[in-house]
Amino acid sequence: MSDKVHASADETPNNSIDNKDTSVKTDRTVGYFELLQTNSNFRWLWAGQLVSLLGDWFNIIASAILIHKITGSGLAVGVLFTIRMLAPFFVAPLAGICADRYNRKHILIYTDIIRGLLLIGYLFVRDKNDIWLLYVLTTLLFGVSGFFSPARSAILPDITAHNELGTANALSATTWSVMLAFGAAIGGFTAGFFGVYTAFVIDGLTFFVSAALLTQIKLPLQFTSKTSLQERSRFSALGYMSRHPDILFISLHKAAIALLLSSGFMVAQVEIAKSHFVIGIDGAISLGLMYCMGGVGSGLGPIVARIWTGDRDKPLRRSISLGYLIGAVGLAIAAPLLSFTVFVIGGFVRSVGGGIAWVFSTQLLLQKAPNEIRGRIFGTEFALFTLMGGIATATVGALLDIFGVRLVLLGMTALPLIPAILWWFWQVRVSRIKSR
Repeated sequence: MSDKVHASADETPNNSIDNKDTSVKTDRTVGYFELLQTNSNFRWLWAGQLVSLLGDWFNIIASAILIHKITGSGLAVGVLFTIRMLAPFFVAPLAGICADRYNRKHILIYTDIIRGLLLIGYLFVRDKNDIWLLYVLTTLLFGVSGFFSPARSAILPDITAHNELGTANALSATTWSVMLAFGAAIGGFTAGFFGVYTAFVIDGLTFFVSAALLTQIKLPLQFTSKTSLQERSRFSALGYMSRHPDILFISLHKAAIALLLSSGFMVAQVEIAKSHFVIGIDGAISLGLMYCMGGVGSGLGPIVARIWTGDRDKPLRRSISLGYLIGAVGLAIAAPLLSFTVFVIGGFVRSVGGGIAWVFSTQLLLQKAPNEIRGRIFGTEFALFTLMGGIATATVGALLDIFGVRLVLLGMTALPLIPAILWWFWQVRVSRIKSR
């Protein structure tokens, strides 16, 4: 085996990224526009993210509308969202290993191409007899996505300097949120006016465009000895996290967000758009607008909060608990279903809180996870996130058919308080340990 890790002909020597040493630590935090102007590698990664995320939200809107139209069942929609969450869960451990052992850039490119090809199959889902095909394609699509996400998280410190990392993480998360807003809105209008199959075609094309953009990234050469490779092969993410409980607890935040704040709410929104606030064909436009405002909130929340926190450890930690509390307030506003406007405002507030907890937990993990096991840590985090998301979507999908959406949302209102309180207790313990 070669002693070069993540090395290939398209990589640059001497650990240089745009002629900068990423190991240099400075106190000056790079701004968002400055990062895009000066770091071409991140610029290409960001551009690929921009395009592929647009298609992702086209797919979510189109899939949800299609299956609800064919079956009319909240449970069927819940199963779809459960598959979207659980498919990456089963591949996440292997995906994390691949992100540590193989070229992270190539993983991103190959998964984009495969996902683009899989979208062709969605065009053959036409009636109830084809539901199995929709489920199979969704399983494959998001199983492949399970390799993409850990590699993308792990590659971020590879292509940014120390003083760029926080900015890059915040910008990437904001881009996800902005594209949720625009992608969901445009996807909703596209599905509402031109049909779901047009949305599937656009989604497939975005993956190929993203792959082309990612080919422009030039990773640094990273040299390591055979001894280091042998040590690396023995690393276990769960073993490492059990010895470093702070990293373990940070890694649990996305799972908590999925279980208690976001995934079940996404399923409920499909029912609300279809049965309560119907705009466009089968509620496609109202669903797109709901997701749109959610994206705006999840992007705006971390950007505003980061003005206070910066990349400092203690403010980031405190803001995570605050994020859960804000999310609970948003659910309380949305749950009564007083009007479409009030519901959208509640969803916006909910996403502000969720965005803060998501982005700041990612930032803490990026700052603390060592490179040699970073992929596996993010893979484990992603596995926990998808597992809890799958549980939430399946549970909410079933409960909607039994109790109705209003009662389900009311029951969800207090759930985000649980991780907020537990995280606060852990911070008290960490502070006591550090003060000794």
